[in-house]
Amino acid sequence: MSDNTSAPPAVWPLVALFTAGYVAPYLLPTVVGRLDAHLPLSPAQAGLVGTALLLGSATAGFTLASRIPRLGPRPLARLGLLLAALGYGTAASTSLLPLVVAGVVVGGFGSGTATAVTAAGIAGHRDPHRVSSLGLLSVSATAGALYLTLPHLGGGHGLPFAAIALVAALAWPATGRLGGPTRPGPAVRSSGRPPYPRAGAVLAGCLLLWSLTQEALWGVSGRIGAEQAGLSEAALGVVFAVALGAGLLGVTGASAFGTRLGRAVPIGAGTAAIAGCVVLTSSADGLTGFAAGEILWNAVYPVVLSYVIGLAAALDPRGRWAVFAGAASSLGTACGPVVGSLLAEAFGFPGMGLVLGGLLLAVAGPLTAVALHAGRSPAATAGATAGEPVLGGEVPAPAPGTGPAADAPVRVRRTPRRILLLTPTAARTRRAAAKERL
Repeated sequence: MSDNTSAPPAVWPLVALFTAGYVAPYLLPTVVGRLDAHLPLSPAQAGLVGTALLLGSATAGFTLASRIPRLGPRPLARLGLLLAALGYGTAASTSLLPLVVAGVVVGGFGSGTATAVTAAGIAGHRDPHRVSSLGLLSVSATAGALYLTLPHLGGGHGLPFAAIALVAALAWPATGRLGGPTRPGPAVRSSGRPPYPRAGAVLAGCLLLWSLTQEALWGVSGRIGAEQAGLSEAALGVVFAVALGAGLLGVTGASAFGTRLGRAVPIGAGTAAIAGCVVLTSSADGLTGFAAGEILWNAVYPVVLSYVIGLAAALDPRGRWAVFAGAASSLGTACGPVVGSLLAEAFGFPGMGLVLGGLLLAVAGPLTAVALHAGRSPAATAGATAGEPVLGGEVPAPAPGTGPAADAPVRVRRTPRRILLLTPTAARTRRAAAKERL
């Protein structure tokens, strides 16, 4: 009988694919800025092109969520990287607006495909939180290096797109360590939908709103610093650079600390802290308040995101909820800049911050509830390779060959005693033998 259980994927291919999939959203501010500066687009139109990129990424996640095991992570990853390289490369090599937009959409779908494969791979790993933390650390470092390098390489709208295409091409060798299509066993075929549908739906919906608030603030942070806090462009650059460094430190700390406190405390308390940072940043009228809000926000945000990714992975080891949650996050990110601009126009920057902070506090409760009552416990995550997550007080069965824990009680099944009925001849023979012994 064939074994349909695959080994957990290696870490570094997932980290490389994570970086290739997420680098485009991380570079979105400079992409939109250069489109506005070097193509016949207004700021709003350039923002819509960025939104189209993120919508293409979200479409890939929703389309591929249930198809990754059947189609195989390696072919899909290579397809995603190929689409990303071709799409972003086309957008970089031409100034014709229809081709630029088409390339952005195709490249966004490729980025979303790579992200979906990564999410499924993280879900099947022994330690999803560690892999997601390493992925966030890698993409943050890559984006930071590009932010520091691109301004010195010249102008033009195509340079950020060329950089994203190059990252996709560099990630191609990592796909050789990914698996091909798998033939699911009977247990997998019988489950037509992901486990824990209520918890997964709540997580995806909350993550959509959670990501929307982050991007809504990020989309107007430059305006807050320049118009309300009175900072120059150079001062804003320093603040954002320090904030990015704080994000790297936050991800490093989250990776080192792991899941010692579980997921509920980092997700709930971290989301509440982000809400405070949003209010502080949006109401800042000077360098101190603005810098404090931006730096603290960028330090906490990737930490919470790493635990949320681990929670989504724990809900379904096949990665379907992780892919759905990632697609919902991309959808929220795509809508964030528009929502931030509309709120700022309607209520001003401080009012916008209060609305976004209240929305974050509203989703913190459901996110914490999902983290408390669903997903693998830290102990189960450390010892299991794959399988259904533990919910409530259930105890997972040990993996083949592992045996019971040392302190677990061992139940011994006693077989019933057998009663022999002797024939009359055998009974007389036994009595005669007993008399002779006497």
